[in-house]
Amino acid sequence: MTKLHSLRGLIAMHLLLVRFSFRSSMQYRFNFWFGTIASAVIASVEFAMLAVILTRFGAIQGWTLAESAYLYAVLVLAKALYRSLASDVHHLEKYLVSGDLDGLLLRPVPVLLALMTRNFSVRLGETLLGGSLLAYSLTALAREGAIQLWIVLPLTLAVVLNGALLLFGIGLATAAIGFWLTRIEVLQNMTEDAAHTAIRYPLSIYPGWLKTLLSTALPVAFVNYWPAMHLIKGDGGGWTLALAAAASAAALAVGGWLWSRGLRSYQSTGS
Repeated sequence: MTKLHSLRGLIAMHLLLVRFSFRSSMQYRFNFWFGTIASAVIASVEFAMLAVILTRFGAIQGWTLAESAYLYAVLVLAKALYRSLASDVHHLEKYLVSGDLDGLLLRPVPVLLALMTRNFSVRLGETLLGGSLLAYSLTALAREGAIQLWIVLPLTLAVVLNGALLLFGIGLATAAIGFWLTRIEVLQNMTEDAAHTAIRYPLSIYPGWLKTLLSTALPVAFVNYWPAMHLIKGDGGGWTLALAAAASAAALAVGGWLWSRGLRSYQSTGS
């Protein structure tokens, strides 16, 4: 019962801090809407380039435009959810370099919770784009008889949530390494930016070693590719979804462990 009350307290505190952060960001409405539109346009252009190639050649390694749109949509939605709920975890380096983390340590809330609620932003542009691409993809695949919409849609929403948790776990683990290295931008470029770029496309286009890397040591392929193999391609079984859930649980466990160890070893700029 005590743990339940503590969990409810943390959730209530999180929602309160998010509301304050969002209210603060809305004081600069132009920046908010410009950033929203710009991010949506950038993501749209990236998918448009893929769509042009698929329209010209018909398919890539057996993946049609609708199937590729599914991969892209799930990634965009999962990443938007992750960055909405934990934006400044990704930016831990600036807190370490500037010493601003010391101020968070003095607050009567867990440091991770404080970071997750700072500079909260609703990734509206990416969410709308991802939702539109997902609607197009599922509608096209259902029309072709490749899927049963009433089964795939709820499972896809669960996959998006699981993908967001997986990306958060990887992002948290990468950020936590900053407690020892301080400068982690290059590492983040590999574990987040490059990895996210790679899984926009079917893994079948990559060499075997890279496909293995993205499915094991850095398991971002479980955000969209492996679930899609089961849900829309009909390959593999339900074990792919179970493995995706296991991958996110493992990433969260490793990320939480590294964060806890790193925070204990952190040397304040004032010490």
